[in-house]
Amino acid sequence: MVELEKNPPQDDIVVRAENVCRDYEVGDMTIKVLRNVDLLVRKGEFLAIMGPSGSGKSTLMNMIGCLDRPTCGAVYVMGKNVNRISDSELAKLRGMEIGFVFQSFNLVSRLSALENVELPTYANRRPGIDVRGKARELLDLVGLSERMDYKPTELSGGQSQRVAIARALVNNPSIILADEPTGNLDSKTGEEIMNIFTDLHRRGRTVIMITHDLQLANKYADRVVYLKDGVIDDRATKVNAA
Repeated sequence: MVELEKNPPQDDIVVRAENVCRDYEVGDMTIKVLRNVDLLVRKGEFLAIMGPSGSGKSTLMNMIGCLDRPTCGAVYVMGKNVNRISDSELAKLRGMEIGFVFQSFNLVSRLSALENVELPTYANRRPGIDVRGKARELLDLVGLSERMDYKPTELSGGQSQRVAIARALVNNPSIILADEPTGNLDSKTGEEIMNIFTDLHRRGRTVIMITHDLQLANKYADRVVYLKDGVIDDRATKVNAA
């Protein structure tokens, strides 16, 4: 098994999953989606999570993203056990520490690019922060300084994903979660988006990405974790060369 050190410094770990299970009740049936998953994610790591459809990738991402809680075991995000904090504390942790980038962009069609980037700050407003200025700065960072006033319907897929990345960064999160971020993009645009993630990683961001693309995972991620039938396949999990 390829793994991190047995006892890494605790302040170096941003996500820790211990013996995590997730079951769903469907009628009289219990569907076991995750089974005894253990995972550590270091600060500043670029981790890719791979696996076939139904392997539990999105469920694990939901656990890490504080969108769901495990049936058994424990998930710690920035040192906090997501099972032991209130819903309001969980929402605050999710809003302040995690930035989400989705395959389908999830932009609000009636808002401009600038307004979409500002959106996550409404629930988690930091005192003394110039939100409009921060949003402009981030759109400039992703190469959309001339498209700030455009609505999603006036943007290409690649431009929309750049807006989504800027939106994910607006609260200065510790972790970026990207679920198939290039899945709806052509190869050239997908490479441009991955170059943005690479730049964020070089700046010290922790990036956790779900992908079906092995070549993409091997090219950009520090480490690749494979899920199969709700468990981590230790034989396939590997650390990529620097």
